[in-house]
Amino acid sequence: MDGLNTVLPESLVARMQAAPEAAAGIDWTVTVLVLAGLLLLAVVVDWLTQRIVRPLLTRVVRASPTQIDDALLARGVIKQVSHVAPALVVYLGVALVPALHDTLSLVLGKAALAYIVLVLALAVGAFLSALNDLYERRPHAHDRPIKGYVQLGKIVVYTIALITIVAVLIGKSPLLLLSGLGALGAVLLLVFKDTILSLVASVQIASNDMVRVGDWIEMPALGVDGDVVDIALHTIKVQNFDKTIVTVPTHRLIEDSVKNWRGMSESGGRRIKRALHIDQGGVRFLDAAMRARLSRFALLAPHFERKQAELAEWNAQSPERASEPVNARRMTNIGCLRAYITAYLQSHRNVDHGKTLMVRQLPPGPEGLPLEVYCFANTTDWGEYEGIQSDIFDHLMAILPEFGLRLFQQPGGADLVAGLAALRAPGPATAGMDTDTNTEVHA
Repeated sequence: MDGLNTVLPESLVARMQAAPEAAAGIDWTVTVLVLAGLLLLAVVVDWLTQRIVRPLLTRVVRASPTQIDDALLARGVIKQVSHVAPALVVYLGVALVPALHDTLSLVLGKAALAYIVLVLALAVGAFLSALNDLYERRPHAHDRPIKGYVQLGKIVVYTIALITIVAVLIGKSPLLLLSGLGALGAVLLLVFKDTILSLVASVQIASNDMVRVGDWIEMPALGVDGDVVDIALHTIKVQNFDKTIVTVPTHRLIEDSVKNWRGMSESGGRRIKRALHIDQGGVRFLDAAMRARLSRFALLAPHFERKQAELAEWNAQSPERASEPVNARRMTNIGCLRAYITAYLQSHRNVDHGKTLMVRQLPPGPEGLPLEVYCFANTTDWGEYEGIQSDIFDHLMAILPEFGLRLFQQPGGADLVAGLAALRAPGPATAGMDTDTNTEVHA
């Protein structure tokens, strides 16, 4: 029984050591009956605790106006603590069993004490979870989550409990075991490598306010494109827009590139950035007919007034500019289209006029002349945003023929069929030719 000296009270150990001498001559049946009575008492205490004491405490907690005890009840703190009572009966009563063998007494005492330590550790873990639940009810909880720190606290509690249980079972002091952990430092670092990395990442994420629950983030390398639903010590859960759940190690948010769309959500607007690819063959100067046609557009009236004054002043500076149109500055249909799109966006009620708004030409290429629209919708709702963007470009594509322009697109199957049909149709040069034999037909 020397192993109990480090984990049991001295008075209890003394009584256990004196029990065999005091009970000398006692029949073993008495020992069995007393031991059975002790175990039966533990069962009765457990029944009373679970059937009477715990339900009574539950009713008291539910009737209480405070939320703290409700959180403790929901996380099972009272349930865990209630299991201490029967183990405590066995732990304290084992020394009172007469003529009990030392080995059996030692085993029962250690088992009861180890169970008490385990239950208390689980109760502390449930208490920490209850604290996290109470914290998450606060308005700013999503901005500064503490779930990672709570999980770290649980790891510390469970580690201490594990060391204590091992110390109880082998009959050594917990401090002696802790002193021997120095030699296992390298092994522990290897085992808890992910935990250490996740802890550092959690601190950086929380201190720099990088990611919150509810943020829309993108990590293309990991297939992440959705809303953050949970931030824990080791993992972060993201629900993609296809409703799949992606679990990402916390430290990957520090190591990899992450796009967070929170700024867009907080700004109240979402960017529209799309180009119309114009067929460059239709770009030309305005003639009188097109000038008259475009003058019908109310949105272009300020542009015409301003541009005509500017061009007249410029061309008046040199006689050759006025005498020869090729030397003069003139308006173009593509320039008028840019002015029209700008005015159209400025008058659109679903475009945020307080943010950047412009229409610009990008470098021309084999797919035509890109005319890019850059503005912001005044909503962040995905469905509304797509509807606004589609309405804008529906209108712009439909208005292009008014400017003598058309969109550029690669030839499709219908275009190829029409082209082949045009080649096969007899023209002026083949009017007198047999189209089947390609020979001249004589009357």
